[in-house]
Amino acid sequence: MLDVDIMEDESFQLTPEQIELIDRVLQKAAELEGLKKGEVSVSLVGDEEIQQLNKEYRGINRPTDVLSFAIEEMGEGEDMIYFEESGQEAEDYPALLGDIIISIPRAMKQAEEYNHSFERELGFLVVHGFLHLLGYDHQTEEEEKKMFSRQEEVLQAIHLFR
Repeated sequence: MLDVDIMEDESFQLTPEQIELIDRVLQKAAELEGLKKGEVSVSLVGDEEIQQLNKEYRGINRPTDVLSFAIEEMGEGEDMIYFEESGQEAEDYPALLGDIIISIPRAMKQAEEYNHSFERELGFLVVHGFLHLLGYDHQTEEEEKKMFSRQEEVLQAIHLFR
């Protein structure tokens, strides 16, 4: 089972059902990916905060809808984190996957633009960010096809249709 930590910006309170939806999307995506244990953090923020992160980490000075920061991805000059031996097998520890940051104002705007529910857009952004944490990308047509196909599979499995 995936351990999900959801942090909300105080100005963008989601309903309990929307928070539960985030967890459901992540649990279904993990299940379909065959991930038995893992930890992921989801931060729900405003455009200003996500723009700052986008500028700092990607060099793009504008807001975006979702950012993912995988624990396993090391930046230049960063060292791998090692844990002391505890006598437990490696598979006893959950995989530390990373952080997903979602702009709630951008999700609301995109839901309106794409003419579907906020919940559908939120689910899409959550699964999109999660798949990036697992190494999926969309730099090439082939990668995009594979990633977007998996996204739709997850969303349809939990009945989030366009």
